[in-house]
Amino acid sequence: MQDQPDPPPEPRALRQLRVMVTALTGVMIFGILAIVVLLALRLQRDDAPRLPPLPAVVALPEGTTVLAVTAGPGWYAVVTADDRILVYDAASGALRQDIAIDAGRE
Repeated sequence: MQDQPDPPPEPRALRQLRVMVTALTGVMIFGILAIVVLLALRLQRDDAPRLPPLPAVVALPEGTTVLAVTAGPGWYAVVTADDRILVYDAASGALRQDIAIDAGRE
């Protein structure tokens, strides 16, 4: 068996490129891990926004389908499928206002 000649030495630029790619890979892995940790810490905070307290039972008109609910200081509003906004008092749950929406449906 004949001895194989040694391969030529690796060019210096190729070696530098390999080191830079390896360093960049490490930095990217560290960055992704940092983002995951920061998101996990942020989502566990106790001061995250919470849903407003709503009454256990809301007296909606007969046959009303709820699409959305929103709240403000002292009131909450229910958007219905029949293009109305029902505004209720947060303390008593009484209907304050019934607003008809012109949705522009043909």
